[in-house]
Amino acid sequence: GLLALAAGLGLGILLSHVLGLFTIAMFSAYPAELGLILSVPAIGKTAVYFGVIFLVVMACTGFSVSRARLIDLMQGGRKNEEMKERPLWRSVLTFLLGVGLLLAAYAMLLTRGLLRIDPLFFLMLALGTAGTLLFFRSLSGFLLRLVKGRKRLYYKGLNLFVLRQFNSRIHTTYVSMTVICLLLLLAIGVTACSVGLNHTIEANTDASAPYDFTLQNYSGDVREVDIPALLTANGFDTSRELRSSYLCSLRYGTPRPEEAGDPGTALALSDYNALMALQGREGLTEEEVPCLREDPLVTGFSGIGTYRVVSDQEAQGLPVRRQLFVGNYAGDAQAAEARLEAVLAQPGFFESGSYNLGSRLQIYLENMGTKLLVLFMGLYLGLVFLLTAAAVLALQQLSQAADDQPRYQLLSRLGAPEGMRDRAVFTQVFLAFALPLALAVVHAAVGMTAANAVIAQVGRVDAAASSAVTAAFLLVIYGAYFLATYLGSRRMARGRG
Repeated sequence: GLLALAAGLGLGILLSHVLGLFTIAMFSAYPAELGLILSVPAIGKTAVYFGVIFLVVMACTGFSVSRARLIDLMQGGRKNEEMKERPLWRSVLTFLLGVGLLLAAYAMLLTRGLLRIDPLFFLMLALGTAGTLLFFRSLSGFLLRLVKGRKRLYYKGLNLFVLRQFNSRIHTTYVSMTVICLLLLLAIGVTACSVGLNHTIEANTDASAPYDFTLQNYSGDVREVDIPALLTANGFDTSRELRSSYLCSLRYGTPRPEEAGDPGTALALSDYNALMALQGREGLTEEEVPCLREDPLVTGFSGIGTYRVVSDQEAQGLPVRRQLFVGNYAGDAQAAEARLEAVLAQPGFFESGSYNLGSRLQIYLENMGTKLLVLFMGLYLGLVFLLTAAAVLALQQLSQAADDQPRYQLLSRLGAPEGMRDRAVFTQVFLAFALPLALAVVHAAVGMTAANAVIAQVGRVDAAASSAVTAAFLLVIYGAYFLATYLGSRRMARGRG
């Protein structure tokens, strides 16, 4: 226990640093200095919690051993769990009932969504949990009968032995398989949602900041100003400070704003194409106007909304609504923006109009906390749930492998080659890892459909990216536990454990 605690603390400190670097990389921020963070209180709490768990396990185990008869302890390794095959109809009925409960829970989730927390929400969770439990409960009779019906598969290699071994413990392990499945569901769902929401926040941030800054003159309908010249005259030389910029006017949609279907704002075709060129996007041709657009025109959380792109000739006949001056800095954006803000803060500058500055730096700083919280909490919780499920499953399988060691030695004496025994071990471990994961993936697919519907309300959902990150997460961590468990179980089956 002490050795496990020491190793776990060392690995925990190292992996927390790796997780921090991974989060920072996804967060697109790279600090100049980032060292290992050693939290003494966290180490102390971990040692206390580990000690409490260890003492509870010792007490429970000691209590169980003290109540057992000596002869039972001596013969325990040679006894199998009593296995009574249930009637096929009962297993099928249990399976269908479990599937029915799961489908009911799925339907409630997809129709109600994730945001309504009421008694029906907890009923949905209860139905899903009960359905998962019945699904794994039915495997104890359903899987055996299904494979026994296919004689060539049943008697191939050591399949008969493997299936009997798996089926002999399903009576007591179906509860743990249910818990592991739900933990995997939480791991997949939390990780995918956090990554998906992170991409949505990032996409919304990019859409809100097509340029380094936007300076809007809301008094343009009263007095049009040469904004670049005004800034240069007050100490911000736009020709030197900016690598690209453009000044244009937004106009009222029509001479009669009350006309049906008018969005209230219009933009000349040449101005629209110039703004799109600064964003690196395609413009429109004269044959495509007039048209309604929603492409971002300003840097700021409150955009223009829907506007109408009209020909330059038509725009000349529409009254000016406001002026837009957009630009991208030539050098250090932070230093250049500080100089721009200093100019805007000069007394008397706003006498020439009513101005509002939208900054890409400000938008990214405001979104930084949200992105960090979403990513770190999502990846941290996903990792905790995944490690818990994989560790419990690995310990369970290694314990069973230790119990099965005499049986594999007997197979060896009966003439079963080592390769066949290794395949039998692989199949046993694979079934134990794959079955909870398969159902958890189904659960997660339904859950992510409901979660994406919520995320889509605030922006575009990048389901491919979130699925790829989650799959890599599972492949690396869950796959590593599976491989380590298989190698440990194989070593025991060969009599070397």
